[in-house]
Amino acid sequence: MQAQELDALRPAEGESLVFDTNPVLNERPTHYCPGCHHGIAHRLVSEVLHELGVAERTILVASVGCATFTYDYFNVDGLEAPHGRACAVATGVRRARPDAVVFTYQGDGDMAAIGMAESMHAANRGEKITGIFINNTVYGMTGGQMAPTTLVGQKTTTSRQGRSISNEGGPIRMAEIMAQLDGVAYSARCSLDSVKHVRESKKAMRKAFEVQLQGLGFGFIELLSGCPTNWHLDPIAANKRIAEAMMPVFPLGVYKDVTASVEADHV
Repeated sequence: MQAQELDALRPAEGESLVFDTNPVLNERPTHYCPGCHHGIAHRLVSEVLHELGVAERTILVASVGCATFTYDYFNVDGLEAPHGRACAVATGVRRARPDAVVFTYQGDGDMAAIGMAESMHAANRGEKITGIFINNTVYGMTGGQMAPTTLVGQKTTTSRQGRSISNEGGPIRMAEIMAQLDGVAYSARCSLDSVKHVRESKKAMRKAFEVQLQGLGFGFIELLSGCPTNWHLDPIAANKRIAEAMMPVFPLGVYKDVTASVEADHV
């Protein structure tokens, strides 16, 4: 942004800068736990849909867990899928309504455990949908059980001694797996632990929707998120855990972007 553009955004003397409401995000008290990053993720999704001007033709598909109440927050059409079947339902919605913008909002247990098959096959087929994957390394709503992304050594209600490589295997890295599938047009992993990373997440989320709008294939974004309640940490310590424990295991970055190769071909 140019200096003159920044000056135009600054409030005049005697005025205050007001953070405006977003029409795609409903104004209601949150049900999420203190320090939970779902609210930030919701804000980013709503901003991207608003800025792209596609909210009126957007359809949300989610299933269970913390995503159950997603429909209360987004001012878009939506429907609830059975546990793990969001990508399968989204496939049907997008094929029946090719004019619609369709996205799924899923947790790590939903998309990478019971819904792994549906997620992988929808992505491999190159379905024109966008998958938003919340990775907080634990089953949030249902009691803090071990998830596919649970870190080695992490204690949960179903891994009392800590996750073991020999017993449960290592955590699944979804962004890397998605990037290997031919139908995936964009795959990235971002984080919600800091202002810098939130800004990067929004840019990546916009690209994940843009590849759908361009008809290029499946768009995927993984968001490293905090779950202070089930981690037994305060929100500040949870943010620190994301940076120090999660990012070394789940490196941030863009793992696939077909638009980059298309742009390079035209240089």
